[in-house]
Amino acid sequence: MVDATIEVIDRGGLKCDLNYLIEGNTLGSHDEPNPDTDYIEIPVWNLVIDHPEATILWDTGNHEDALDGHWPEGLKQAFYPHDVREHTLEGDLADAGYSLDDIDAVFQTHLHLDHAGGLHHFDGTDVPVYVHEEEVKFAYYSAKTDKGSGAYILDDFDHDLNWQILHQDRESHFEDMEFIRLPGHTPGMTGTMIHLDDAGTVVFASDEIYQSENYEDETPLGASLLWSHQHWFESLQRLKDLERRHDAEVVYGHDPAQFETIQGGWS
Repeated sequence: MVDATIEVIDRGGLKCDLNYLIEGNTLGSHDEPNPDTDYIEIPVWNLVIDHPEATILWDTGNHEDALDGHWPEGLKQAFYPHDVREHTLEGDLADAGYSLDDIDAVFQTHLHLDHAGGLHHFDGTDVPVYVHEEEVKFAYYSAKTDKGSGAYILDDFDHDLNWQILHQDRESHFEDMEFIRLPGHTPGMTGTMIHLDDAGTVVFASDEIYQSENYEDETPLGASLLWSHQHWFESLQRLKDLERRHDAEVVYGHDPAQFETIQGGWS
């Protein structure tokens, strides 16, 4: 167990069709071939993990210019970052009592546009940026070709960064804190398990799990947001095993109801 605190950094929200998050959420029928979809707002958030060995920024959120040309129109329409101008990384960190200069290390769960948009703040610095090897490969493959995932923006991550590449499925670089690969949403999707002195074990699943229905009902993410159904299901079972073994709290990537309960963070 480690004497660390975890602050939740509110980075605004995205507006999108719930079918992206929950496979088959809205389906037509014979009598109602074109039902109304559920168009919702989901939270975007980062963490600051104040660990005895480093102050770690967990993900970097949306790029502040997402509405001003940084995001292509198709992605903007699919995942509309309506309040991104009010939620810059620098400003949101300041609201939580931190500055960019306080950050000793960055951890990227993956490199999709709503998770890697603040990496440009660390361009040319020696701040280590942890990310999985499979994620870097897939991100560049996707951004440089018309294959892979359309949710990567090259200018989010193609910077002079001090990459610290994770190669294994489980790696520990800080005391009582483990990076755990959870492929499915992307090949290099990586969550984090941390054993806290007072709060116990918390597992941050990121976008392996979007919402409670994905975890509790085992309903996959929408098909367009899954690299592999099989890998996703295997990673889901890995998360449930971690929950059982460690009596852990599992935190999802974009669940509005759960987000309301975690805003106070952990200490």
